[in-house]
Amino acid sequence: MGRAEVILADTHVVVWLAFAEERISPKARAAIDQVREDGEGVAISDMSLLELARFGSRRGIELDISVESFLQEVESKFVVLPMNSRVCAKAVALPATFPQDPADRVIAATALAEGLALITADEHIRGSYVVQTIW
Repeated sequence: MGRAEVILADTHVVVWLAFAEERISPKARAAIDQVREDGEGVAISDMSLLELARFGSRRGIELDISVESFLQEVESKFVVLPMNSRVCAKAVALPATFPQDPADRVIAATALAEGLALITADEHIRGSYVVQTIW
């Protein structure tokens, strides 16, 4: 995949697209709309699927369908990028000042490995300046 035609969404962005679109910044919304119209679309890390499963099973998000059905719907709407050796190497090489949450590290490393901008509202990730972000 090459790269202005795809952007990577953080997990909370996926949740907000599904349940609270008003929480997405105008700049992020414009970027999402552009890649959906002109490019390959919005990607997510496969780590986001695990986070979404946790949120759904713990009622962090209220689902009218099963967690598996929700995840299948997410898979149909996003390009799902797998964790691989490049992602893992980049995740452990992130500076100590980067958030220590393993999911945040894998998602950011996925963006770095794939050469993608990350759509995130997370101030700690954005403030790290380690990965290009859109918000």
